[in-house]
Amino acid sequence: MDNLLSIVTFIPALGALILGVFLRGEDAAANRNAKWLALIATAATFLISLFILAQFDPSNTGFQFVEEGEWLLGLKYKMGVDGISVLFVLLTTFIMPLCIAASWNISTRVKEYMIAFLLLETLMLGVFMALDIVLFYLFFEAGLIPMFLIIGIWGGKNRIYASFKFFLYTFIGSVLMLVAMVVMFYQAWHHRHSDIDAA
Repeated sequence: MDNLLSIVTFIPALGALILGVFLRGEDAAANRNAKWLALIATAATFLISLFILAQFDPSNTGFQFVEEGEWLLGLKYKMGVDGISVLFVLLTTFIMPLCIAASWNISTRVKEYMIAFLLLETLMLGVFMALDIVLFYLFFEAGLIPMFLIIGIWGGKNRIYASFKFFLYTFIGSVLMLVAMVVMFYQAWHHRHSDIDAA
């Protein structure tokens, strides 16, 4: 199956889009539909991810199912899995339907809650599959947003404090990661032009 990684990654996002565009109302029926759609989307993601495991070659130490293409501003969209990341992909797709089922008693802003979890799954899968550093960084940073909202809106007693603490600590790490990326890009650019001048 072509583009298997992209299919698995973006099925939850498609479910979130359907929820956001087509589901209306805050009544019991709308909330029940939101829960069922989120559960179906996450379960389908898990079932399709089993194809990755079934076709994965453990004797191959390189990246498999590699997808590559041009993206925005000359950036690369490159996805793939190896022996470690494929396990994280399966773990994520397995846990997310359990998270939706465990949240069945949620009654406040149910549609928004399910959308946040579906987007979070897409972004987590993107982190584990991204082979381009900019793509990885974008998936990682975007994942902070639904996590911040989930903690801040549906968390416990000290949810506001916890959400800002979570965001602050992860943001500091993200800034350091961005600095490291800039340094690596500069070093690569510098060595490339040094080689050209030497030739």
